[in-house]
Amino acid sequence: MAGYKLEVTTGDMTNAGTFDHIYVTLIGTGGRSERTELDNFGVDFNTGMTSIYTVKTCSSLGKLLLVNVEKDPYFCLPENQWYCSKIVVTTPEGDVILFPCYRWISRGELVELRGGRAMKVFEDDHPLLIDHRKKELTIKKTLYQWEITDERLLHNSNFKNISELPAEDCFSLSKTIELGYQKQITDAELMFKGLTGSTEQWESIEDIKKIFWFKTTKMSEYVTEHWKEDDFYGYQFLNGINPNVIKKCSELPPNFPVTEEMVKPFLDKGSSLQKEMENGNIFLCDLKRMDGLPTRVCDGEPLHITAGLCLFYMNPENKLMPIAIQLNQQPSEQNPIFLPSDTETDWLLAKMFIKNADSMLHQSVYHLMNTHYLAEVFTVATLRSFPVVHPLYKLLIPHFRYTLQINIMARDSIFGPDGILSTSSLGYEGLTELMRRALSETTYSSLCLPENITARGLMSIPNFYYRDDGLKLWNIINRFVKATVGYYYPSDKEVRKDTELQEWISEIFTHGFLGNKASGCPAGFYTVEEVIKFITMVIFTVSAQHAAVNSGQFDYQSWVPNGSLLLCKPPPNTKGQSSMKTILETLPNVGHTVNIAAMLWVLSEMYTDVVPLGTYPEEQFNEPVPKQMINRFQAELSHLKGVIITRNSQLEVPYKYLNPTQIENSITI
Repeated sequence: MAGYKLEVTTGDMTNAGTFDHIYVTLIGTGGRSERTELDNFGVDFNTGMTSIYTVKTCSSLGKLLLVNVEKDPYFCLPENQWYCSKIVVTTPEGDVILFPCYRWISRGELVELRGGRAMKVFEDDHPLLIDHRKKELTIKKTLYQWEITDERLLHNSNFKNISELPAEDCFSLSKTIELGYQKQITDAELMFKGLTGSTEQWESIEDIKKIFWFKTTKMSEYVTEHWKEDDFYGYQFLNGINPNVIKKCSELPPNFPVTEEMVKPFLDKGSSLQKEMENGNIFLCDLKRMDGLPTRVCDGEPLHITAGLCLFYMNPENKLMPIAIQLNQQPSEQNPIFLPSDTETDWLLAKMFIKNADSMLHQSVYHLMNTHYLAEVFTVATLRSFPVVHPLYKLLIPHFRYTLQINIMARDSIFGPDGILSTSSLGYEGLTELMRRALSETTYSSLCLPENITARGLMSIPNFYYRDDGLKLWNIINRFVKATVGYYYPSDKEVRKDTELQEWISEIFTHGFLGNKASGCPAGFYTVEEVIKFITMVIFTVSAQHAAVNSGQFDYQSWVPNGSLLLCKPPPNTKGQSSMKTILETLPNVGHTVNIAAMLWVLSEMYTDVVPLGTYPEEQFNEPVPKQMINRFQAELSHLKGVIITRNSQLEVPYKYLNPTQIENSITI
């Protein structure tokens, strides 16, 4: 007689437990056990509980391969799914084997758990395990499918609504409740004040401060007071929610005829525009991607956007100052170059129209497409290509938590034809076309932060905290990935032999980059270094990059004059004709303003079931070496947290969005 000790852990989320009967069957190279009920005295399988059971067999089963789990009803009680986290089996020979589960199990299901060391496809040699691997991928490819809704956009999952998702891909009950509660109390406050649906224009800038009673942050209050200031305007292009567009300017574009005489008053005394360009102190935001896009029709008239250009100067005080703005691509008498010496409201309007275009570019391209939708491609490819025993599945899956659900919600309530972004100046069709243009130009290197920063000439620009913190995070993630991937792939030959890995990158190339070879995205892997770099990019994108473009949205844009998605009047085409009344008429009405502010509050909130970067509550790896690597990863992140906190304590405007404790492991909001 042989005895197998089983430690069975139920998840700690709400309603994870069950009263139903749970049965297991152990399968080894030497046979299988009887189907055995796990039943101790008292209540089994309570939320967060680990219970110990013994399964007895006539003799040793040999090398333990699989654990089958089944759930049968308890009397006439209604179905309640059970969330099984993991089963740890101690064999008669003393081996301790982890069988990760981390999924909901329903009545009548037969769930086969694979345990032990992470294995690549060519390492499986037992017919039972080879067959199990094939069956698992066949089922997953049936469940997770690609859908092409637009030939020129990233492909997405086949799930139309949340109810179609497997339970383990859905939000926890606590997150669902918190998210709903946040929206309800926000909507209730705005409705109580009579702001929801109001078509009235704002009567004064001061009135906009009264949208919320209590929903403010230190940063949103700072923005409210400083949004007109040129140095703060420039600061936002480095450390605001869209630090992705500015680049060094060594030569003015031919369609931006800024002269020395125009900008000389704003440069260091005795200097010149040419000299400052040669010294690397001139920078450009060129919004040419916006040129010619269709705009939303409002009250029978198309709205206006600017495909503008904004020139910046890094002055001797290390402040990035806007010094010239042209609001359309082609210079003409009706397209003057605005300067800081123009009237206050002319200059303010010019800056507002640049920020309006930048805000739409941020939301559609750098936020939704380059983090959310790209993360969905990574998620679906991972679920379809890797069985749960694959080392890269174990490495990557924590970084895709909740991604499918949040994207389904985003396509409905935020970016759909009736979503809140459809009320922007571009509207749904214009934003969609903007994303098509951007995707056709997106390169793999632009998603890799070190190459992105170098290509834009921003290696040495001062006070660029997004770059400083981002590069440190990139390197920390890269060291973790290098250690883990190198452990499982000791040679390039192993990379080339891994057909599942090759299928994974092929799916991403096809469905994320649309097979565009010019993007530089690999269609296959040949070396370990290629795998390390790509996985570093994946983890950085779904964690740090998303935090950088998402977490500060309420801070910077709840004060709508600082960066509105909607402007209601055409951009100025002459100077000296504007007033503060013009600015108020240009801003969105009360109803549109509060809708945008409410959305930004919900998107920027931290919810209680957050999993910070580097935290792995699910135990995926059975081997001690990857666990040691995770510990080192966490130690490096903790050190960086301290560095950032110390730096921020000395700044008037702290940059906190890439503090590792503020970054989620995955895109969950």
